[in-house]
Amino acid sequence: MDESAIRRALDAERAVTLSRIEAMTADFDGIVSAVAGMNGDDEHDPEGSTVAFERAQVAALLDEARSYQGDIERAEARLAAGAYAVCEACGAGIAPDRLAARPAVRTCIGCALSLPRR
Repeated sequence: MDESAIRRALDAERAVTLSRIEAMTADFDGIVSAVAGMNGDDEHDPEGSTVAFERAQVAALLDEARSYQGDIERAEARLAAGAYAVCEACGAGIAPDRLAARPAVRTCIGCALSLPRR
């Protein structure tokens, strides 16, 4: 991939990620608004645990999307520094096919397989 193609791929990833963040923020705000006038006792409210779960799930997905947005920014910095295709864990090259599939990826496949999952 040439640098302009990489930039386009990262820009596309950013657009999708920002759209996800916007949608999930609206979902989260909607959940919070919906329960604003409800009983605050989740333990005894039959719907309370479901609402709490939904809120926690959307919050976790939102955190994940924001983290990925940071990965995109780090990929752009690596691109500017000439180290875009270099694994952050071992320093080896990251396969072009891996970068094409996941433009903001930070590690080679070998390191990705050996690192603990988040």
